[in-house]
Amino acid sequence: MIKVAIGSDHAGFEMKEWIKSQFSDRVTFEDFGTHSLDSMDYPDVAHPLSNFVSDQHASFGILLCGSANGMAMTANKHASIRAAIAWTPEIASLARSHNNANIVCVPARFVTKELGFEIVEAFMNTSFEGGRHQNRIDKMPC
Repeated sequence: MIKVAIGSDHAGFEMKEWIKSQFSDRVTFEDFGTHSLDSMDYPDVAHPLSNFVSDQHASFGILLCGSANGMAMTANKHASIRAAIAWTPEIASLARSHNNANIVCVPARFVTKELGFEIVEAFMNTSFEGGRHQNRIDKMPC
């Protein structure tokens, strides 16, 4: 089984729990919260999850919030993180294959839980292509 870091704010909580249940037979999750529907601040989840992925304690990360923007913006503050917002499985696959994304951010208020699952599954099942894409990734850091 692979190890995956997962986290959400209150808007993504229910989808997070559902995604965990759908992958429970093939994924070990490190859950960074939140653990309820109570309002909370997404950076409190995104920063520790990003550190965990940066330190290579997980194969990749999944962050869920209302629009996915806040989680992605916060995660991308970490130098070795490439967090991508994905609202379709194709975008999730391209983020992995072309951009070597290591965190997928799902907009829980704008996709169904079934589509959220498909997005995560596409992200998980896609490999980085390397080649010409690596040159572009090497140019990302400031």
